[in-house]
Amino acid sequence: MATMVIMPRQGQSVESCIIAKWYKKKGDSVAIGDLLFSYETDKASFEEESKVEGVMLGVFCEEGDDVPCLNNVCAIGQLGEVLAEDASAPKASEASELQTISVPGNVALVQEADVSGVTATVGNANNAAIKISPRARHFAEKAGVDIYRTTPTGPNGRIIERDVLEAREKGFLLTAAARTAYAGSTILNNGTGLGGRITTADLATASAAVNTVATTSSNATHVAAEQLQGLQSETERVKITNIRKVIAKAMYNSISTTCQLTLNSSFDATEIMEFRKKIKAGKDKFGLENVTLNDIILYAVSRTLLGFRDLNAHFLEDSMLYFKNVNLGVAIDTDRGLMVPTIFNANFKSLNEISSQVKALAKECQSGKINPDLLKDGSFTVTNLGTFDIESFTPVLNAPQTGILGVNNITQRAKEVDGEIIFYPAMGLSLTFDHRAIDGAPAAKFLQALKHNLQNFSCLLVKG
Repeated sequence: MATMVIMPRQGQSVESCIIAKWYKKKGDSVAIGDLLFSYETDKASFEEESKVEGVMLGVFCEEGDDVPCLNNVCAIGQLGEVLAEDASAPKASEASELQTISVPGNVALVQEADVSGVTATVGNANNAAIKISPRARHFAEKAGVDIYRTTPTGPNGRIIERDVLEAREKGFLLTAAARTAYAGSTILNNGTGLGGRITTADLATASAAVNTVATTSSNATHVAAEQLQGLQSETERVKITNIRKVIAKAMYNSISTTCQLTLNSSFDATEIMEFRKKIKAGKDKFGLENVTLNDIILYAVSRTLLGFRDLNAHFLEDSMLYFKNVNLGVAIDTDRGLMVPTIFNANFKSLNEISSQVKALAKECQSGKINPDLLKDGSFTVTNLGTFDIESFTPVLNAPQTGILGVNNITQRAKEVDGEIIFYPAMGLSLTFDHRAIDGAPAAKFLQALKHNLQNFSCLLVKG
């Protein structure tokens, strides 16, 4: 009997994963431990190995498909075995069928089925075919999304549900009445309707404008073609990775939906630098981690935040979600992009435990195999650019968190002590906070308290 291979669920927060690459195709022999396919969430990538041996009887999805977790993706059986009909694999009798569906505006939707799933092809007034999955088409119709301005990311240029979701977030919408008369013959960037929706009046105005511009456009075609050819020869277009899309969306939403303000300060790092020297000298003798300056700052932040609950919180528009403990997010730079794993209940962990956990989380992030459940539910974030010789910067909030601390490099500065000018190592701190949730004075007091704890770090350790 054939064994169905399902899309694994990586963490309770993940609902679907994208097939990145198939290593086996239909008819290939499969041994236990063979790589079947690789897949990715929005922040990590994984590989699925075969747990049985046999022959690949069927592959139900293509590279690039967004597959719900626990859905069947392929089947493994014995040579000569006939694969039973399954919801994940289209029936053989349907493989060559085409069904034309009439929709308003005389736009034809052609429904086709093949081994990779069902795809709907839309023909617009310019006879340009648009491939779209039925699930995406139904969602687009329900949400009023303009599929002609939707960028396909599915296999073979197919629009899938995530593309429609992205188009909706960009405001590519139209009214129900406009959908009847609109078949993509005149692509509009936005409309005059509610939320920028395209209306029938917008279509009429655009149609008149197109007729006026047609003659001028014809004369400029040759010149534009030459310019385009020159442009294409000097540029390279690379598809954005899924994690970069997620980062871009998160950063845009953070900047556009929050009221961010950054305070910059610095402190005398003499105490923590001397402390680290002692740790490095005795780490082998006492079995300690190689504690970094960033680990020391994380420890100090985890203790200081408990006195400033507005910064250890999420702003939820109509309410504040306060955390009783500190779930400390740590920004990690990886080849795939920025990741922010969480040290849960950091205020209960020792400096040695924090240092050990940060290193383990960073390793998992850089390998791309971190559990997605470790990339959420942070209450505050720390990001360090000091190793890149950055003296000051404006970190962007990891919304809905209300605060993020940027750690800068160490520079030599002068100060007067007992009438003498002395130089000291000054480390910069940049605190960005959501001004909707917290005022400037309390945010400044947090920085002041953090600086005091860092300049008296040995005392903070004794306090615990």
